[in-house]
Amino acid sequence: MNKRTRDAASVAGGVLAGLGAYPLFFRRRCLTWGARPDEVARKLPGDELLADAGVVSTRAITIDATPAAVWPWLVQMGSGRGGVYTYDWIENLFGLDMHSARRILPQFQDVKAGDEFPLGPGRPAMQVAVLDPERTFAVRFADGNWVWIFALFTEDGQTRLISRNRIASAGSWPARLFTMLVMEPGSLIMERKMLLGIKERAEALAREQVA
Repeated sequence: MNKRTRDAASVAGGVLAGLGAYPLFFRRRCLTWGARPDEVARKLPGDELLADAGVVSTRAITIDATPAAVWPWLVQMGSGRGGVYTYDWIENLFGLDMHSARRILPQFQDVKAGDEFPLGPGRPAMQVAVLDPERTFAVRFADGNWVWIFALFTEDGQTRLISRNRIASAGSWPARLFTMLVMEPGSLIMERKMLLGIKERAEALAREQVA
């Protein structure tokens, strides 16, 4: 075996080892970033909309503000609305037309159960499935294969914002493998940025309301 072949084999072995390590050592952390065990186990309104989900992620963040300062940022989310407070340039590589707002948009605050939120031009819409102001906001995608729940809990004058995704199992094993090894880590990168973005905006709004 020549040096080039040995190097290629070493790289391939490293990649395989890394892929094998993810489900064993990192997957749970990826799917539960920021969430406490009790929050991961907690039943949330909207869980029943996709009870047999193949993938469930529960991620959370503490926001130094009341739910009243967090809620407006949630209900204005969407393509052509307030965006999703993450990496817009990545979202827009996929044609999602996301532009994350840095202010409350009054025209998008009057949300009702059954309203549809656009995900992007030509993409399936998200329908508001659960709406309990300042407590729970959940959307279900048109194909029924994805439910996204936001739940707010007050703790010591702060807000715990929980974001839970419930996603149906992919069909074939290559699709399931791709979801686990590519989509799950990718979702953490985007959702972490989103939660931090909501935190920053809500805390700034709370300071403005006090001033």
